[in-house]
Amino acid sequence: MKTRDLLVAVLAAVGIAASTAGGATAAVPAPTSGPLQRYDIGATYVSGLSSGGFMANQLHVAHSDLFDGAGIFSAGPYDCAQNSLNTALYGCMDTFMARKTPAQLEQLTRDRAAAGKVDPISGLSGDKVWLFHGTNDTTVKAPVNDDLATYYRDLGADVVYDNASASGHAWVSPLGPNSCSSTSSPYINNCGGDPVKAMLTHLMGPVHPASSAAPTGRLVQFDQGAYVPGGDPAAISMGAEGFAYVPRSCQDGAPCRLMVTLHGCYQYFGLVGNALMDKAYLNEYADTNDLIVLYPQATTMTGNPRGCWDWWGYESADYAQKTGPQITAVLNMARALGAGAATTTPALPAPTGLAVTATTATSASLAWNAVQGAASYDVYRDGAKVNAAPVTTTAYTDPGLTAGTAYAYAVAAVDPTGTTGTRTAPVTATTTGAAATCVTASNYAHTLAGRAHQTGGYTYANGSEQNLGLWNVLVTSTLKQTSPGYWVKC
Repeated sequence: MKTRDLLVAVLAAVGIAASTAGGATAAVPAPTSGPLQRYDIGATYVSGLSSGGFMANQLHVAHSDLFDGAGIFSAGPYDCAQNSLNTALYGCMDTFMARKTPAQLEQLTRDRAAAGKVDPISGLSGDKVWLFHGTNDTTVKAPVNDDLATYYRDLGADVVYDNASASGHAWVSPLGPNSCSSTSSPYINNCGGDPVKAMLTHLMGPVHPASSAAPTGRLVQFDQGAYVPGGDPAAISMGAEGFAYVPRSCQDGAPCRLMVTLHGCYQYFGLVGNALMDKAYLNEYADTNDLIVLYPQATTMTGNPRGCWDWWGYESADYAQKTGPQITAVLNMARALGAGAATTTPALPAPTGLAVTATTATSASLAWNAVQGAASYDVYRDGAKVNAAPVTTTAYTDPGLTAGTAYAYAVAAVDPTGTTGTRTAPVTATTTGAAATCVTASNYAHTLAGRAHQTGGYTYANGSEQNLGLWNVLVTSTLKQTSPGYWVKC
């Protein structure tokens, strides 16, 4: 037996697959930690798969005044489960048990709207809704998906329902690593077409072709605790971190739209890493269509061992209403990005004279001219605001940078009401010293050298915690150290 074949056999015997970390070109950049920033959002949509599809519908119904439409892969109608796990499993996924009819759920929605527990149902009338169910999907049966289509149509939504694909239970994308009929992790299938384009076109109107280049936007990794009621994500079965992909155009102040995308069970970041963010084929359209994509994250807890979104009441009896903890958390994230805010012309112009006044190996200093009427200024590095407190002078020094690295800076004036004005054109500051050296090695070697560590058979970069793939000698990664003990993908 050849040496490599022997190694593959050994790895297989101990449950470590001999494979590379992904096949298609990455559609998501390495994440950058930071809070969610406010952008000029003109329209907001929600999409999801399976439990994320049920949650997408719940968000749309509860806040139809905010959400302009929904795209749902394989899910049932609003509050089908009726706060019962048995009904969820056997009536709203399988069809062994009786479930409420669409007409009954429509009346439930009207009653809750009258009580203020969800938005008025008039908000659903005319909304664009795109639904998908594959003929090989037996996880959420076809009649349940049919009920969702009926529910939306009866309430006046403009529904497109694709139920002719041979797909299994999955999100379907041209980047899907699984075959069309598959129902297996990471639940992203390739059926030869582009249903993501069909979804976006129905929701938003004609879209520009997806980018075929590497992503030019920024993936923000943020603390979900800042947005969940009570501040403890684990208490409501949500992960510590969430993600948002922000295209360069949105960072630079262009009017943009927002898509909230919700994963399915067994598809959360803590289990499959960035699989959905990388393969859903949303970021490619985001780059060419001024679209921010928000990827909130659920996780496991008692009563939710699969990391599903709450669509049957495992965490709260209010799960499908405005007061539902997960609905509240996701809404807070969307609003933090600018969803629902009135779009107005910035009150203050961009500062003039922005210039780099000094650099060191770890800092860059800037100065600019004052803007009449400004109460303070915000400073942006590579599109993200870097000042935690308002800058009340016309100079700023940004610390904690990496040697030998170029950064793009912009500045905007803020008026006394807190309204941020137009940003300056970016200027480039390059720190002194040598740039960090990239090191390529197997994931096993990275852990031995102290650049990474392994948990549950997967490898994570020390410091940044970026997922490098399987922990073995066959999967290689390229890392660089940007500060002592902090390693990131090159």
